[in-house]
Amino acid sequence: MPVSLASIAVSACLPVKEFEKQYKDQLSGFHQWEQKDHAEDWLLYAKNIGPQLSIDEVAVSKGELYTIVTNKAAHGGQGALVAIVAGTKASAVIAVLTQIPLTQRNQVTEVTLDMSNAMDAIIRAAFPHAEIVTDRFHVQQLVSEAVQEIRNQLRRAALKEETATILLAKKENKPYQPFVYANGDTKKQLLSRSFYLLFKSSNYWTERQQARAQILFQEFPALQHAYNLAMLFRAGYERSQTKAAAKLCLDQWYAKVDEENIEPFIVAAESIRVHEDTILNYFHQRSTNASAESFNAKLKGFRALVRGVRDVKFFLFRVGKIYG
Repeated sequence: MPVSLASIAVSACLPVKEFEKQYKDQLSGFHQWEQKDHAEDWLLYAKNIGPQLSIDEVAVSKGELYTIVTNKAAHGGQGALVAIVAGTKASAVIAVLTQIPLTQRNQVTEVTLDMSNAMDAIIRAAFPHAEIVTDRFHVQQLVSEAVQEIRNQLRRAALKEETATILLAKKENKPYQPFVYANGDTKKQLLSRSFYLLFKSSNYWTERQQARAQILFQEFPALQHAYNLAMLFRAGYERSQTKAAAKLCLDQWYAKVDEENIEPFIVAAESIRVHEDTILNYFHQRSTNASAESFNAKLKGFRALVRGVRDVKFFLFRVGKIYG
């Protein structure tokens, strides 16, 4: 478990700033670190490469994105970090990863990633024998966002309607009295408070969410159609046991999207078609990018622990010591 230098100093009754400086300059080995000169641009730990990798991006400091490659077998611990490269430009990441000998890179059999075309290009160039798997949860998120886009459109319309009614009441010098549904929500509140239930299967709704959903779908049938499309897509992941079965489910979902003709879903379906091959690769080993997301969360937690990143090189040095 990483600890902050400040907490060590406090527990030892030492001046915090002085201890931090002494640790960096004298105790840590930072100035003798072999990767120090290029640390702000890239770090590479070729020894940590393994057959199953993940690639993702994370903001290290001030919103600056870094591309991170990790080894799934390390489960986010020592030896997880394979590479960190500043930015998301494919050519820059490829230049770093191809420093690893080809014989090692050819041992990589699978890499999970999100729906980024740049990351796809990186993996094809750096790990030519690896099967690319588009992360299930990123794909499901794309479909869920289509539902939320429709909800937001309806919410904005409800807000506009409410504002017009309030202005009219003021003009006529009458008190404004909004219509309230049986569960106590106004139209605007109904749409706003439905955010979470639209992400979940109805099997996991609470009693209040069930009541809200019943009113919501009665008032906005288009939203019910959108929700059903999202749940149909999710069912394809949950029920399919093979790539062929998943392909059949996906084709049925495409047909349903065409039938419903809901614009946000048409856009989502087009994006899924483009990535279909790598999406279906999930059904070989059912691998996800969860390990990368977990590693990114640990990185963000460490950043919070040290109260932000004042010295990027030293921060990455410590990250390398813990996970490299």
